[in-house]
Amino acid sequence: EVKLLESGGGSAQAGGSIKLSCTVSGSYFPNAAMSWVRQVRGKGPERVAFISTAIRTGGMRMDYVDSVKGRFTISRDDANNTLYLQMNNLKSEDAAVYYCATRVDCPGDYCTAGVGYWGQGTQVTVSS
Repeated sequence: EVKLLESGGGSAQAGGSIKLSCTVSGSYFPNAAMSWVRQVRGKGPERVAFISTAIRTGGMRMDYVDSVKGRFTISRDDANNTLYLQMNNLKSEDAAVYYCATRVDCPGDYCTAGVGYWGQGTQVTVSS
């Protein structure tokens, strides 16, 4: 069973920064594409960032939802089984519970709940 544990959530003012971390158990991580997914109450889970494996043909690929491009950066440390999300220039609309996830089903920007492996989530609050 894959276990994911997020940390680093908290509060920031608009324009500020927060860095999220996610540790993944076992030897699964280096071979796994990973995602950061966020959810606000009443809305579906939105994938904000994706990172492929480092051994992907053509090199590692990162993708972002349009609303966070240029502000968020996803990265991974395979030696330490850790996924990161650096969030800069935070906006009020970034406030959500953020989940680290893998093997998710996200046909577009939104993901199917309950598919794949998810962490327990970490709350990000942005004050204006």
